[in-house]
Amino acid sequence: MIETVPTGLNGSMITAGLILVAAYVLIFSEIMHRMHAAVIGAVVMVGIGLYSGFYTQEQAIQSIDANTILLLAGMMMMVAMLRQTGGFEYLAIRIAMRTARRPRHLLVYLTLAVSIISMFLDNVTTVIIFAPLTVLICSMAKLNPMPYLMAEAMLSNIGGIATLVGDPPNIMIGSAAKIDFNSFLIHMGPVVVVVWAVIVTMILITFRKELTPSATHTGEINLEADKAIRDLRSLKQALAGLGLIVLLFFIHHHFHLYPSYVVFVGVALTLALIRPDPETLLKDVEWTVLLFFSALFIIVGGVEGSGLLALIGNGIATASADPETLLLTCLLLMWVAALLSAIVDNIPFTVTMIPIVLTLDTQGMNVTPLWWALALGVGLGGNGSHIGATANIICVAESERCQIPGARITPGLWLRKGLPIMLVSLTVASAVFALFFDFFL
Repeated sequence: MIETVPTGLNGSMITAGLILVAAYVLIFSEIMHRMHAAVIGAVVMVGIGLYSGFYTQEQAIQSIDANTILLLAGMMMMVAMLRQTGGFEYLAIRIAMRTARRPRHLLVYLTLAVSIISMFLDNVTTVIIFAPLTVLICSMAKLNPMPYLMAEAMLSNIGGIATLVGDPPNIMIGSAAKIDFNSFLIHMGPVVVVVWAVIVTMILITFRKELTPSATHTGEINLEADKAIRDLRSLKQALAGLGLIVLLFFIHHHFHLYPSYVVFVGVALTLALIRPDPETLLKDVEWTVLLFFSALFIIVGGVEGSGLLALIGNGIATASADPETLLLTCLLLMWVAALLSAIVDNIPFTVTMIPIVLTLDTQGMNVTPLWWALALGVGLGGNGSHIGATANIICVAESERCQIPGARITPGLWLRKGLPIMLVSLTVASAVFALFFDFFL
């Protein structure tokens, strides 16, 4: 509850914050693999939390977002079963034959598709499907997949902002504020369109060197798409399972079903139909990504358990006391949410802010624009670092897996390219929000 939030920093908050910073230094500096750094950080956070009394083992386990972990695992299994049929190769050849001569057009088409699909599916699912497909297309067209993967991650995050079901924080905000699907789309859609256009333009400029075809690049794809399919029967069965997942994603919130359960409904159907070899199937699951996220959830849970996130949220609430400064408060919330979401997962911050905003509502304050500012902030902030959003990590892992020279997305590369894009997109979103503030009221 808000009344239990400390009025200032204490030793537990400082300790938790230092552990978080130390873990992130290891992750960003690449002194060791990010999974190793996250696991070490999680163990230290729980150990010191137990000793200091601000974090228990039970809290650490509860801090792991099982819905996210299981959703990732389930979709990785679906993609693995699809990959074994040759379906990805077939689609990649078709797309590459049409766009291989125009690398810039390919980027626009792929990011547009990812953004639109992320509005109706969650952005993580979209990227899990598109990332390996993109690597295949670029491999066939002799292009560097790095800019395409980064663009897809960032634009999937942007697309997810537009709708109630596009991003987990949106679902939480919509549930708490009683905002329906249409209202979310009407208010967030126009902002997303403007930001999307700005980001795509910036990406085309930022990666203009990588998107310029080399002298040896011909764009000729001398492959027959039909011969790429190795198992047509299994492909149809896997597509049936994927189709069931997509259908249930549209309606799962009406039946109060977790997205992860929806995914495993489709996985179960596909397993029953195809019956793949379990060991071969599980080899294609990115266990390092799943363990990294689990450890990162534990680290962020420790920061939350120390009260640091609640203190930040309470500070924003205090700044909201004067209704005349409502616009400034909304912009402050948007930027704080974005900057924190670039460092820690956006879900804990959203969970922290929801009861604070609801309390302001009971005090007679018009909190409607605060909900929109929060949704924009946590959505845009994920583009600030390579671990700012789950979709980012998926694309980073795919860039490492493909082993194409120059394709690897490093933390430093993302900060150099992605952070300026995040700051510009936040500035654009803030300007639109301020110019049409009455609309968001």
